[in-house]
Amino acid sequence: MFLLNLRFINFKIMKKLVFIFGAALLIVACKESDKKATQTGTTDSGAAKQPTANNSADPENYTTIEWIDNINQSLPKIKEGEIVEVTYRFKNTGNKPLVVDNVSASCGCTVPEKPEEPIMPGKEGLIKAKFDSHGKPGTNTKTLTVVANTNSEKLLSFTVDVVK
Repeated sequence: MFLLNLRFINFKIMKKLVFIFGAALLIVACKESDKKATQTGTTDSGAAKQPTANNSADPENYTTIEWIDNINQSLPKIKEGEIVEVTYRFKNTGNKPLVVDNVSASCGCTVPEKPEEPIMPGKEGLIKAKFDSHGKPGTNTKTLTVVANTNSEKLLSFTVDVVK
């Protein structure tokens, strides 16, 4: 009986030691990965870090945007499975070319599209997004985050009711 208890206690201690060792190994590995990424300028995926217009551009190159369309749009009802496109028109009201560095969506069901070329001062541009309503019944509100050479990010949103 005593021998059985001793084996059980040893198993519990061994299990804890393996867990602690594994956690320590994970922490050390993550720190080494972060050091390498910082030194080489790469992320864990190995891709080079790309500077974003918002945090690496010289503030002297910042410009301003005037949104022509409402930045919070309500779309008409659609049937589940339909794909709907939403557009946001804007104008570069500054005196420097406007570079839209990135547009990201709050969900994988929404695919944004940004202008590839700079928008010259006084000119207009478009940001588009396609929403796939497959498996999304009910009211859906989606957000797009726009990063450009302006003094801050801009949030665009749209709401659409999806009926079965």
